[in-house]
Amino acid sequence: MRGFLALVVLVAVERVAELVVSQRNLAWSTANGGKEYGAGHYPVMVALHTGLLAGAVLEARSRRRFVWPAFWVVAAAQVLRWWCIGTLGKQWNTRVVVVPGAQRVVGGPYRVVPHPNYVAVVLEGAALPLAGGAWITAAVFSVANALLLRTRIRVENEALTSLT
Repeated sequence: MRGFLALVVLVAVERVAELVVSQRNLAWSTANGGKEYGAGHYPVMVALHTGLLAGAVLEARSRRRFVWPAFWVVAAAQVLRWWCIGTLGKQWNTRVVVVPGAQRVVGGPYRVVPHPNYVAVVLEGAALPLAGGAWITAAVFSVANALLLRTRIRVENEALTSLT
């Protein structure tokens, strides 16, 4: 259980690092005329991702095992996520914010998949709880996340039409 708890804490620290980068980029975007799209679903996304971490820990307490293949999927998801963040640079944000006149990014993982960060989210959302044997949390998060991503990707695609 300690190994799994350490993994969840590391993911939580990574999420805080994401929020720091996101806030910095949001300030830059706002200063450059950035417009936010779909702000209404953002609190739902925050609650869902917070629930993933809490649910995984609570459910895994009763399982007492660590699943190494799932750990490696979580690690790969983090690498993909930070590749996305690095590729988008100042345009990356946890919110959907578009700066008028910005170039649409089509390099890095975006040359292969239109929304690679969401691939990372899907992988992590299933694998993180499974690393601790928390299969109910993995299933509930995956279904709820699929519903949320339908909205999120639609909003993001609409927002991206304004980019050149």
